[in-house]
Amino acid sequence: MLLATVSIDLRAATASDEPFLFALYASTRESELAAWGWAPAQRDAFLRMQWMAQSHDWAARHPRADHQVVCLQGQPVGRLLVVKDAAAWRVVDIALLPAHQGSGVGTRLLTQVRDEAGKAGVPLRLRVLRTNPARRLYERLGFEVDAEPPEEAAAPYVAMTWNPAPRQD
Repeated sequence: MLLATVSIDLRAATASDEPFLFALYASTRESELAAWGWAPAQRDAFLRMQWMAQSHDWAARHPRADHQVVCLQGQPVGRLLVVKDAAAWRVVDIALLPAHQGSGVGTRLLTQVRDEAGKAGVPLRLRVLRTNPARRLYERLGFEVDAEPPEEAAAPYVAMTWNPAPRQD
């Protein structure tokens, strides 16, 4: 199936999306937790606790964020959480089910958000694990690693920013 001909839609996340959003979150932690050797019930309890903590934290820190479910051909395959402030936009989270990673869906989503930020004349920011393969995608889309103080050089995450071209008024 050619991705260019496939419909990728965004819709507001609702309470009825909670089971999908939890399954999506769990899929992003699968390989990490597999290495720990925990029983399935232990893994599930840990993931639910972590997911609830993350959800509550993001809701408290970003109450006006656009929290959207990514749908491919009408089926949920991911989520996009973006904060849009007057000075800058921030991708708080972009996540896709493993079966849809590397398929071009993430590239289309980020390109769309980047282009919208460009029209608004604001930078687009995000944070990513230093070792996350998605970092190469961000770099291809024009994101650059922010200067960081020496004490953060060993931090697991790196901040990246895409800046729009200066306006030609």
